[in-house]
Amino acid sequence: MSLVVIGTVAFDAIETPFGKTDKIVGGAATYASLAAGYFYEQVKIVAVVGDDFPQSEIEDLNRHHVDTEGLQIKKGEKSFFWAGKYHNDMNSRDTLVTDLNVLADFDPIIPDSYQDCEYLMLGNLQPTVQQTVIKRLENRPKLIVLDTMNFWMDIALADLLETIAMVDVLTINDAEARQLSGEYSLVKAAAKILTMGPKYLIIKKRRAWRPAFW
Repeated sequence: MSLVVIGTVAFDAIETPFGKTDKIVGGAATYASLAAGYFYEQVKIVAVVGDDFPQSEIEDLNRHHVDTEGLQIKKGEKSFFWAGKYHNDMNSRDTLVTDLNVLADFDPIIPDSYQDCEYLMLGNLQPTVQQTVIKRLENRPKLIVLDTMNFWMDIALADLLETIAMVDVLTINDAEARQLSGEYSLVKAAAKILTMGPKYLIIKKRRAWRPAFW
């Protein structure tokens, strides 16, 4: 099996009612790849960082079976940074800062060794970049999964809808499902979103919880 993950490898700052962090390593591609690395011997990642991203973190990805040939490092530029504040339900959130930095002109390069992709995970990223990755693969993967967030619904809805129509599985949280569909009922929201093109829809819904910070 060949799994390719595209998304952000970045820095985050997170605030919740129960605690907060300063700048930490974050990004959709980072954690999707690390999670997949527990199940598969080699996960392939497509992403971009600035030269402020620690080499030790890249080596940690490699130690967890993540192939970083597709990770671009832009000299003299800064990595993507996102800061957000989560509400009591630990699901809905407010975006406080979004500094695209290297993502502003990210051109995803697909290494030749990634062209055997059978499964594609499109982590949270600009919808147009997600589309580019699909188009640059020589063969359509068996399964394409898309994750996105409210930020792209706010500023790039038309592009996002085009991307949704190209994938097999869409995964979003309940607040995002309501925003995307315009329906409060999650049953009605799911029915409406499925008419947008994906074969399957996963709506993530979590209870409030109290995390441990250190």
